[in-house]
Order: sequence, then structure tokens, then C-alpha cells
Amino acid sequence: MSKNHESKNKSQIPALTEGSSTAVSSSNENENNDIHATEELDDDDFSEVISDEDKETIKEVAGDDNLSASKSYASILVEQFMDAKETFNRSLGSLFTSAFTAGLEIGISLFMILTAFALLSDVLPNQYAIVLASLLYPLGFIIVVIGQSLLFTEQTSLLSLPVLNRIEPVSKLLRLWGIVIAGNIVGGCLFAALMIGLGINMKLFSVADVDAYAQHVLGYEWWVIFGSSILAGWLMGIAAWLVTSARDTLSRIVLISLITGSIGFLGLHHSIVGNIEVFSALLYGNTVSLIVYLWFLVVVLVGNTIGGVVFVAVLKNRTFLFEIKKVKQQTKEDKNDKTT
Repeated sequence: MSKNHESKNKSQIPALTEGSSTAVSSSNENENNDIHATEELDDDDFSEVISDEDKETIKEVAGDDNLSASKSYASILVEQFMDAKETFNRSLGSLFTSAFTAGLEIGISLFMILTAFALLSDVLPNQYAIVLASLLYPLGFIIVVIGQSLLFTEQTSLLSLPVLNRIEPVSKLLRLWGIVIAGNIVGGCLFAALMIGLGINMKLFSVADVDAYAQHVLGYEWWVIFGSSILAGWLMGIAAWLVTSARDTLSRIVLISLITGSIGFLGLHHSIVGNIEVFSALLYGNTVSLIVYLWFLVVVLVGNTIGGVVFVAVLKNRTFLFEIKKVKQQTKEDKNDKTT
């Protein structure tokens, strides 16, 4: 999702035209507002190898200087690409630490959900108590996204953009995904071991509540969980897109709440939150085995990845390439008309 560019150093981004592997330098960010580098592109911001035609095309498509209007489609995509390139250039230690932090922070959602579920289940049937408690699902996501920690489902579609445009190799993407997933899982498991145990001892919720919520997550056929995780990955990719389109923090919080709240309300399967849900039952409950936990984690990770990459990154990227092609063709026709 969208991140503010704190550094004033320029980094190269691709022209994002089909078959192109050239790069464009990002604009300096104005530290006093939230105007992103894609909104004001000058010739000096581009690499010398970019043709004049491509410079004009990218500026025309990505131009977005009207703060009262929504960001342009191309502006959002180019901004997401720049964020992805920043992530690719981070050190392994920085990536793992940020992902580990996200794994801890996302656990706050489950802690609040279990507490609310324990209270509501005394006065409501379990199915209603779970649905109402799940409305607290966005809390951890708000902390992660606004705090700019690395969450796998948040980054799935984002990090694939340089690979789709043949700027970064697939091997580097897989390695980066592996680091983010490992950090998220380790952080989530540590949260489950410490904080869920703390909640049980504080009598905020019981072992039975942990088991009940885990069974709410696991109580489906594998193909249902797989399909649910694809939809969850799709929604998380949409959330990344919408948050990038927002110009202020309040709008981002509202968008995060709507999308992730829908995931929680519908009971869709999110790999990183689901990891904490099921691992908590593995540690403290009586209904989850290690094999079930590992099986669940693999199925949901694959589903989330497919949902984020195929339904968001690939389709959004292809739409942008078609738009670039259309603008270049229109520019060529206009020049021919003028010549005539």
C-alpha cells in the first residue's frame, strides 16, 4: 500500500511501456504535504535512455496535479511501482524486522476479537457473537498499514509489479516474499505465545473461546478455504490500490476499515491473521494439531497470493499498458493530422 517517500534521493522506475526495461527517476517529495512524486514529472526526472515520445506519454498518462480530484489510474500504478522498488532495495535485516513487527501488530485484531467474542457469547448464540466480534478485525490492519510495516497480503500485488514489467527477476521476488512471510509468521506466533496466553490468564477469554474461533476458521473443506483465501487476497490487493489512491490518512483509515472489516465480517481467510488464530489453538487449545496448522497455512498462503497477484497486479498492470498504447497511438495520429 502507499508509503510516504522519506528520502530525497531519486530512484529509477521503469517507463512501464510494453517491452520496456528502461527507468525513470522519481521526483522529490514535498515534506510539508502528501503530494507524491508521480504528480509532477519533469524531463529532468527521467533517465537519459528514455525517448522523448515515452517521456511525453508517461507524463500525459500519469499527470495528476488536481488535489481536489481522485488520483489518475496511471498515477496510482506508478506510485505503487515506486514503492515496490523501494522495498526491493531495502536490506534483508530491514525487511525481516518490518515484517516481524507487522506479524506482532496484526495480532492485536485477534486479541480484541477474542475478548469481544467472550463477552458476546454470554448473551448471544456463538455464530452471532463471532460475526459481531469480527467487526474489530480492521484494528491490526490500521496499525500495520498506517505504521508502514510489511504485511505479506498487503505487499503481494505491490511487489510483483517490477517482475511483471521485467525489471526484477522472479527469483528475487520469491526471496523477498519468503522473508516477509517468515517475518510475519514468526511475529504472529510470538504474539500468540505471549499475548493470547496473557489474555487467557487475565480471563479476558478462555481456552474454549480460542478453540471455538479456530474451528470457525477451520471448519470448511479445503477447497472452500482455498477459494475464500483467493477472495481475501483479492480484497487486500484492492485495499492496497484504494489506499494508494487516497490523499490523506483519514481516508486511508476509512478504506482499510471497510475492506478488512468486510474480510472479517464474511469470515474470509487471511494467511497472517489466520496463522495467529490457528497457532493460538495449537498452543492453548485442544482441537488443532501441528499437521492441521501447517496444512491450513500453506493453503491460505497460496490462495492469498493468487488473489493478490492475478486479480489485482496483473489486470491493473495490463490495463495501464493498454492505456499507454492508446495514448501513444492517439499522439501519433494527432501529429499526422497536424502535418496534413
